[in-house]
Amino acid sequence: MNHSASFQIALYLGVLVALAIPLGLYITRVMNGEKNALSWLLQPLEKRCYQFFGIDAKEEMSWKHYAITLLAFNVLGVFVLYGLQRLQFALPLNPQHLPGITEDSSLNTAVSFVTNTNWQSYVPETTMSYLTQMLGLSVQNFLSAATGLAVAIALIRGFARHTVQSIGNFWVDLTRGTLYVLLPLAFLFATGLMSQGVIQNFDAYKTADLLEKLDYTVPKVDAAGAPVLDAAGKPVLEAQSTTTQILPMGPVASQEAIKMLGTNGGGFFNANSAHPFENPTPFSNFLQMLAIFLIPAALCITFGKMVSEQRQGWAIFAVMTILFVAFAGVAITAEQQGNPMFSKLGIDQTASDGMALSQAGGNMEGKEARFGIAASGLFATITTAASCGAVNSMHDSYTPLGGMVPLILMQLGEVVFGGVGAGFYGMLIFAILAVFIAGLMIGRTPEYLGKKIEAYEMKMIAVSILIGPLLVLAGTAISVLVADGKAGIANPGAHGFSEILYAFVSAANNNGSAFAGLSANTPFYNLMLAIAMWFGRFWIIIPILAIAGSLAAKKRLTATAGTLPTHGPLFVSLLLGTVIIVGALTYIPALALGPIVEHLIMIAQ
Repeated sequence: MNHSASFQIALYLGVLVALAIPLGLYITRVMNGEKNALSWLLQPLEKRCYQFFGIDAKEEMSWKHYAITLLAFNVLGVFVLYGLQRLQFALPLNPQHLPGITEDSSLNTAVSFVTNTNWQSYVPETTMSYLTQMLGLSVQNFLSAATGLAVAIALIRGFARHTVQSIGNFWVDLTRGTLYVLLPLAFLFATGLMSQGVIQNFDAYKTADLLEKLDYTVPKVDAAGAPVLDAAGKPVLEAQSTTTQILPMGPVASQEAIKMLGTNGGGFFNANSAHPFENPTPFSNFLQMLAIFLIPAALCITFGKMVSEQRQGWAIFAVMTILFVAFAGVAITAEQQGNPMFSKLGIDQTASDGMALSQAGGNMEGKEARFGIAASGLFATITTAASCGAVNSMHDSYTPLGGMVPLILMQLGEVVFGGVGAGFYGMLIFAILAVFIAGLMIGRTPEYLGKKIEAYEMKMIAVSILIGPLLVLAGTAISVLVADGKAGIANPGAHGFSEILYAFVSAANNNGSAFAGLSANTPFYNLMLAIAMWFGRFWIIIPILAIAGSLAAKKRLTATAGTLPTHGPLFVSLLLGTVIIVGALTYIPALALGPIVEHLIMIAQ
C-alpha cells in the first residue's frame, strides 16, 4: 500500500472522528428524549405523529412487546412494498411505462429493502418506476435503518438500566431515529451530492447521439419472448447496432443520501456508485464513504455517554478501527500489486518510475478510472465492513485476495462499524462473549458494565452468532448441489463457488453487494436469498432484544479488584481476538474452496 492510499485512510478516519463525536452526543440527547438542536423544529411534528397513530410516548415496553411490535411493523412493510411493485404499471410517476414486477422478484426486493439488505437482482433503471423508487425503496431505506438504530439503543439501555422490566418504546425510538437523525442528515447530504452533480428530477429518459456506431450482440428470443438455444443448450446471439444511447433520469440524490447514511446500499442505477449520475466526482465519492460509517461510528460515542463511561465507547471504536485499517490495507495492497499472470506474460503493471500505479495501473479491471485502485479498495472495505453494499467498483473483478476481504468482513457479521445499529449491537455481542471467555479463564462469573453474564445471555448470543453461518453454509451447499443453483453460475470452478458463497454471505448479513457473475434473478435464488435475508436480520434482532431485557432486569454490581477492565488495551486485544477467531473457525473451510484456492491457482499458472 503506497503513501497515497495511507493518506486517504488517515484523512478519512480523521474526518470521521471529527464528525462522529458531536453526532454521537446529539443521538444520545435525541434517544433520551432530551432537548436538542432540532427540538424547536421537529418536536411539534413528533407529537403530532404520536397523536395521529395513537401512540403513548410515555409507555415503556418489555423486550417481548418491543420485539413483537418491531416484527409486525416490518412484516407490514414487506406487504406494502410487494404490492407497490406488483401494481406500479397502474400507478403515477412512471414516465417509462414500466410493467409490474414478477412475484418472485417483488418478494425478494420487498424482503431485501425491509431487512436493510438492498440486494438487487434486477436492473433498477429498467425495472422500477420513480414512484416505486421513492415511496417504496427510499421509504424503507429510512425505516430499516431506524429499526436497526432502535435495536442498538434498546441494547444500550439494557446495560444502562438496572432492576427494570422495560427497554424503551419501539414506536418512539423509530420516530425519533427517523425524524431527528436520518431525515436531517439525508437532507444535508442530498444537497451536498446535488452540488457535485448527482441528478434529482422527474424527467423522462433522454436519448443522446453517439459519436460513432456501436455494434453489440443480444440473446435471440422467439415470438413468446423465450430465449432461443443452440444444439448445446447455449443462448443464440444476434448482432445489433445503435447510434444512440438512452440516459436514465430520476430523483437520484434523495435516494443516494439515505442509501449511504442508512447503510442500505441499493442503487438507483444498476452500476450503483460507479454511475456518474450517482457518484460524479472524487469528492462525492469521499462523502459517500464518510456517510456509510458516520452513524455507526457515532453510536460508539452514544454508547459511552449512555452507560456513563465514555472510555467504554472508545474501546469499541478502537477495535473497529484496527480491524478496518488492517482489512483496507490488505484489499488495496492486493489490487495495487496487480495480477501475477499478467507479469508472467510480460505485461508491465508499473509506472515508468517503478512505483505501482495506484490510480492507473495494478488490477484496474472493474474499477472506475475516476477513482482508481486506492479509492475503490477503500470503498469496497467500507461498504462490506458496514452492511451497506453500495459499490463503486466490481468486486467480482478483484484479485482473489482482494475479493476475499469483502467476504471476510461480511462473515465477521459486519461488526467493523457495521450497519446503522446492527454493526454496533453485533460488536457488543462479541464484547459479551469476550468477557465470558475471560471469566472462564480465571474461574470467575463474567461481568460487563456491572451486569453478570449468565447462561441465558450466552444462549441468546449463541443463537445470534450461529444463525449467520447456518444460513450461509446451508444455502451455499444447496445451491451448488441442485440444478437451479448451478444454472446461475457464469464462471465454473473456484470463482463460481465464490460467487454463490458471496451471494449468501451478503444476503444473510444484510449487505446487498454481489460478485456479479452469478445470475441471481431466478425464482430459485430470489426465494433462497429472501429466506437468508429475513432470518439473517430478525433471527439476530430477537435474541439481541432478549439480552437487552435480561440485562435491564439485573442489578448493577460494584466493580472490584477481580473485575475485568473493559476499556483498556487488554480488553481491546481480547475483543479483537474473539472477533477474528470466531469468524475464522466458522468460514475458513468455505474460503479454502473459493478465493484461497483461486489465489493458489493464479500464482501457480
